[in-house]
Amino acid sequence: MLDYFRNHQRLMMLLLVLLIVPGLGVLGIQGFRGFFDDSANVASVNGHKITRVEFDDAMRQQMDQARQYLGSQFDAKALDTPERRRDLLDNLIQQRALADETQREHLTASDDAVRRALLSDPVVASLRKPDGSIDIDRYKQLLAMQGMTPEQYDERVRYGLAMEQIPQSIETSAFTPKSLAERIAQLAEAQRTVQSLVLHASDYVSKVQPTDAQLTAYYTAHSADFATPATATIDYLVLSPATLASGAAPSDADAKQYYDQNVAHYTTPREVRVSQILITSPKTASPADDAKAKAKAEEVLAEIKAHPDQFAQIAQKESQDPGSAAKGGDLGWSTSGVLTGEKTFDAAAMALNKGDVSSVVHSSFGYHIIKATDVKPATTKPFDDVKASILSDLKTQAGAKAFSDDSDGFTSTVYEQAKSLKPAADKYKLTVQTATVTPTPNAKLPPDSPLNNPKFLAAVFANDSVTNHNNTQAIDAGNSTLIAAHVTDFKPAATPPLASIKDAVRAKYVAEQADELARKDGEAKLADLQKSKSTAGFSPEQKVSRSDAQGVSPLALGPIFKVDDSKLPGYVGVDLGNDGYAIYRVNSVVPPAPIDAPRLAAAQRELAQVDAQAQLEGYVASLRQRSKVKVYGTPSSPQGDSQ
Repeated sequence: MLDYFRNHQRLMMLLLVLLIVPGLGVLGIQGFRGFFDDSANVASVNGHKITRVEFDDAMRQQMDQARQYLGSQFDAKALDTPERRRDLLDNLIQQRALADETQREHLTASDDAVRRALLSDPVVASLRKPDGSIDIDRYKQLLAMQGMTPEQYDERVRYGLAMEQIPQSIETSAFTPKSLAERIAQLAEAQRTVQSLVLHASDYVSKVQPTDAQLTAYYTAHSADFATPATATIDYLVLSPATLASGAAPSDADAKQYYDQNVAHYTTPREVRVSQILITSPKTASPADDAKAKAKAEEVLAEIKAHPDQFAQIAQKESQDPGSAAKGGDLGWSTSGVLTGEKTFDAAAMALNKGDVSSVVHSSFGYHIIKATDVKPATTKPFDDVKASILSDLKTQAGAKAFSDDSDGFTSTVYEQAKSLKPAADKYKLTVQTATVTPTPNAKLPPDSPLNNPKFLAAVFANDSVTNHNNTQAIDAGNSTLIAAHVTDFKPAATPPLASIKDAVRAKYVAEQADELARKDGEAKLADLQKSKSTAGFSPEQKVSRSDAQGVSPLALGPIFKVDDSKLPGYVGVDLGNDGYAIYRVNSVVPPAPIDAPRLAAAQRELAQVDAQAQLEGYVASLRQRSKVKVYGTPSSPQGDSQ
């Protein structure tokens, strides 16, 4: 079918025009789009659609975070489940309801709040120049690579700050009484003395001697556990600013031209270390008081001229600026325009050479006497010192521009020349790479690898790729990256014959049976101990608490603390799964120590956070109930999980 479309594009376009244009008059453009786009949305909240693209992006972010956290233990199948997808959809719906409430309440953030948020961003902070200002050109370049302008990013930050106001107001209002915090802290620190007796599953392995018939029956019943996943060997292309930049080669002349045009970026401005003596005279001062302050400043200046080496001592005695007087008037190093914000003061200070003392300078604060205690001249990094970084920056900029220019053409070429990636590789000077992939992401790859993108993997294993041997579409893998693949070899999922994996089947069967024997033995022994109250075979006594388990399995803490403390000693048994079965003898209860003030305060804070989270969840749930929510269905995973 796709081949027919490719080979008869003009005919298809004519048919589409004949079908679509009359329909627009009846439905309108939006109605027509909605008619076909039901599958493009997963839900709507008060008429606002939550698209499948948004859902997929959110799911991918969660999986990437899990992959980073879990490393080699990451298992996509265990995390990408129908339940997890439903939870994610619920979260997106609640976020949309919260966004609507934010708009309804006309909440916003001030320009100053946006500015502070931007300056606190480590990425933005890294763009500071030596004079403390932000390198606007590099800032714009970074945003352009994400497809945004500074104004668009400002509004995104403003929107995020506005969205935080309702949750923050709930969190800051949460409070936990001291009496409740003290009681819960005592429960957390309450101790019980216990002894343990563990029946390890490994001790029962030798008792399990399966027959061939048992292994065959087990293999048949658990064949899915031994299945190997489908694999596809692929050629693939990655189009990104980085891959396109690899073909860009700016010359030394280009770098020199950029250097000459932006030499200010590589110049450290002149710095002056100044000290001052301030005689205050605010704007509200009367003419007489102002004249008195000026006269006092002139008197101090005369004293300094008489004793130029005693500026610091005179400043300590006479200066009325509490911040600098104690330091001999020292204001530290600064550059032009960022010293105090007072133009007259800054101009006078920056005009001084080392050791110079100004005349009396008037500002809105009063009258100043300024001394330059040290000076660093302006310096410019030589071109040779910065050439390598300039060439790298130019290469990055060229890659970003090439990606913007070429992404549509790349997408079209991959689709139109569907039987090979070579035309696209030749046209955009890309390297055809090879890999073997499965339908689930590979935990050994970097979290942001496009080969792990769920939409890409779904496209690789689609029928059009595997059976018809067509290129996949150019898949947007995020971070300005497109990836397309061509399947060169495909092996479907299969269960190996028992003979080839008999050792693995035996090991799994023996492990399960050993666990079961340990559990049965443990339950029988527990019943005997509850009658005899024996201590035989138990470990030495130890004190455990909910907050300090002392190596006791977390699975056992609950049962241990549920033992009736009026009927001690008591015995509890806990199935530890692959670790066997454990029996705990609870001997006594240790009274908790008094909770001191710091621990009580910490407990109050932690409980207040828990309370705030509960209140926020309740508030958001009520918002959802008040909203008009329509769920179209939770998207299934690329591996085909059911809804």
